[in-house]
Amino acid sequence: MQTLLVFGARNLGRVLARELAAEGWRVAAVARSESTIEQLRDEVPDAVGIVGDASRPEDVERIFAAVGDVDLVVNAITTTPSFGGPIHEAPPDALDAYVGTLLPGILNVLRVGGRVLAARGAGTLVQVTGGSARRGNPGRGPWAAAAFATRALVQSQAAELREHGVHVAMLIVDAIIESEKTKGWLEDEPPERSASMEDVARAIAYLHEQTPRAWTHELQLTPALERWVP
Repeated sequence: MQTLLVFGARNLGRVLARELAAEGWRVAAVARSESTIEQLRDEVPDAVGIVGDASRPEDVERIFAAVGDVDLVVNAITTTPSFGGPIHEAPPDALDAYVGTLLPGILNVLRVGGRVLAARGAGTLVQVTGGSARRGNPGRGPWAAAAFATRALVQSQAAELREHGVHVAMLIVDAIIESEKTKGWLEDEPPERSASMEDVARAIAYLHEQTPRAWTHELQLTPALERWVP
């Protein structure tokens, strides 16, 4: 039985856990609140729910120790935008939520997850991010700063861990992921601007299924093109 450990259980992580549990996986998911874990258990009764904060190194170490051997680590944590607007109008602390909190959380999952998988000599680590990892968009500068940095970390780790038998990949979702949180954002948007959480889960499963010779270290999910772009 394969094991999934996903960080970020509120939306995408919950759906990913549900989809893989239905295929016979052992699934564990992490969230910062007990209420999110309760929602996960309601939908995926056999899931292992763990309360923890990826920005806290000791939490990440504890979580990996509790779950044990894993085959697929997925990092789907995000943050609530603290500023949206032109950089010349940004307050001095505009980077704090992204580079000060989100990025350290991403680094913690990559470094501890990478170490655990390298010790096993196998496994997949997928980092999920948005289209800002490929381009800076108007009003999204601070978010893009963290996304660009995340891309650099994943590219480096993919090269570092390949010789250890570990597949590290970034999934760039170049769309708004459909959820309760984003429902209001999508009211006036065409369908091709969004992707379902099931679409994203299938892309993650695809990355995990790659053989070592065909490892894809970056995949862009672009609904507008109706295809995946390696």
